[in-house]
Amino acid sequence: KSSKFKIKILIFFLLLTQGCSHFANDEPYLESKQFNRISASFHNSNGKENSKNFAELFSFFVDFLLRPADPAETEGFPLNHEKRQSKTSRPSLTWIGHSSLLVRIRGKTILTDPVFSKRASPFSLIGPRRIVPPAFALNELPEIDFVVISHSHYDHLDLKTVRYLATRNKTTTFFVPLGLKKLLESVGATEVFELDWWDQVQTDDLTFIATPAHHWSARTFFDRNKTLWSSWMITSENFKFFFAGDTGYSSDFKEIKKNLGSPDVAAIPIGAYAPRAFMKGNHVNPTEAVNIFQDLQAKTAIAIHWGTFKLSTEPLREPPEKLRSELERRNIKPDRFIILNHGETLIPD
Repeated sequence: KSSKFKIKILIFFLLLTQGCSHFANDEPYLESKQFNRISASFHNSNGKENSKNFAELFSFFVDFLLRPADPAETEGFPLNHEKRQSKTSRPSLTWIGHSSLLVRIRGKTILTDPVFSKRASPFSLIGPRRIVPPAFALNELPEIDFVVISHSHYDHLDLKTVRYLATRNKTTTFFVPLGLKKLLESVGATEVFELDWWDQVQTDDLTFIATPAHHWSARTFFDRNKTLWSSWMITSENFKFFFAGDTGYSSDFKEIKKNLGSPDVAAIPIGAYAPRAFMKGNHVNPTEAVNIFQDLQAKTAIAIHWGTFKLSTEPLREPPEKLRSELERRNIKPDRFIILNHGETLIPD
């Protein structure tokens, strides 16, 4: 068993370091405040970059693979189909799974970080496998008007899904942070807006604004932080939706609220936070997720980034349990920070 484990680790790292196509951005974004000219890479608003080295990454993967068995990996979570085809003139949000949401605003459909593959990985046989199927099959999706992508990690940017969406409808518009436009165009996307933080594009009565997040980017060991990461604020005349994507906790969310006001609904990650020493700078835990909710002064929040892929060492059922406890501790009603089942739809008041 020990030999098989060592072989599995070795194969994974050899594939990850040698078997991936290199999509590192080779264009300097000198006008971006987040671009460091010396390192030719992007950094967070506090000037820091993810600095995990190979040894730290390897140690995490060893701990991850040696963790105790998690029953939820085989038992899964409920998949709710009841409201997913709901048609209403009011805004609605359906949790497809992980960070993928189907959002309807003013008759337009928006997908966030659409990942429909069976694994969050560059490989079909290795990497985190999907525990709960997507709430929609790709061919069941309605016509998609817009797609927003937060960053380049495989559990947020799935090129197979992007290729399908771009081929299915040539008019689908994609919004990405700096450095990702060429990658999307390489799989067939033709309408791609590449934005720096605080840039915005208005189209069809909606405004898409790239906003800060505290994270990092990479698709191989050779392109770390060569593309930017972001959260997103999407606004219409009477509705604001904030999509945090993937983030650690920072002062960015108070700044977003200060500059853009409070969202009606905020999608905030709650999972993939352990071991804390390794994850803290990049992934919030449930307590920090509530901090973000309060910093934004959002009317309502929904929990994302949990229960779909096993990406960290905390039990899969732990994030919503800890979120409920934290909301109770702070006397926040549970209907203000909602834990949806996969496939469940929220229609805000």
